Amino acid sequence: MSENTSLRLPNSCSDNRKSKIENRKLVGIIALVIAFAMCGAVAQAQQPGKVPRIGFLVASNSSANSDRIAAFRDGLRELGYMEGKNIIVEYRQAEGQLDRLPGLAAELVGRHVDVIVTAGPADTRAAKNATTTIPVVMTFDNDPVGNGFVASLARPGGNITGLSTLAPELSGKQLELLKEIVPKLSRAAVFGNSRNPGNTVAIREIELAGETLKVKLQKLDVVDPKDVKVAFRTASKERDEAVLVLGSPLINAHRAQIVDLAARNRLPAIYYTAEMVEAGGLMAYGVNRNDLARRAAAYVDKILKGAKPADLPVEQPTKFELIINLNAAKQIGLTIPLTVLARADRVIR
Repeated sequence: MSENTSLRLPNSCSDNRKSKIENRKLVGIIALVIAFAMCGAVAQAQQPGKVPRIGFLVASNSSANSDRIAAFRDGLRELGYMEGKNIIVEYRQAEGQLDRLPGLAAELVGRHVDVIVTAGPADTRAAKNATTTIPVVMTFDNDPVGNGFVASLARPGGNITGLSTLAPELSGKQLELLKEIVPKLSRAAVFGNSRNPGNTVAIREIELAGETLKVKLQKLDVVDPKDVKVAFRTASKERDEAVLVLGSPLINAHRAQIVDLAARNRLPAIYYTAEMVEAGGLMAYGVNRNDLARRAAAYVDKILKGAKPADLPVEQPTKFELIINLNAAKQIGLTIPLTVLARADRVIR
């Protein structure tokens, strides 16, 4: 009996030791799990939510687009976004050099931005080629379907949406306005950029209007800064009586030079945006692009809240504005008819 007891005691002590060791291991594991959980909770409490990052791609420079950028920022503020606090906007400008756009678009993609906002058709083209997954919001485009950016205005179908300007359809109206302020107009130069998407459609509209109004057109390509002076020299040599300037990043970037040369050559000129008139140009007819930039912020907001670009219809403008600069008219000795002044949305005196 005692032998059996003496034999069992060591086994019992061994079992107890094993049990204690296993208990200690279990306690250690539980403590480790709790510690990890607490660290995770603390880290989660200390780490703020992800701040959305927006890329704003501009073909020209920031000074040429300052009003538009300010309007976009206003739109963000109206929706409760404050730059540097609950949203980050990274700006990339090509300074009018379109060949820089692909690299800048790729740079924004590499920064893993949540949305890319484009300031014009050339910018949208670069963004489209750079990504098929990151949402792209156009602040404006004159022909989103024709340019291949969206399948249709109602159902874009891809990663691009935003706003349209209907600019090609407005070009014919711009020539009509030139004819109204210069009743004997028989020759006009058209400054455009063959590399700028949408210009082809715009020129077609101008040609149709030219046939109706019996105005002979001279199309001059402005694709390089040096082409600005050449275009005015050619227009003067060919005795053109007015100029119709189509939109492009290069023209916008050199607007001060263009309006100055138009005045020096005493050529009545009509432009596509108010910014050209504010820089000293004679007249502009088109959509309010600052308003479009402000409205683009609403698209950004919807996308950040989960909406897909493919399901967000492209908006079309419903309001167009006519702006006239009487100082510019006086400078070239032109009297604007009262019938035209009466239709102006804004007159600069």
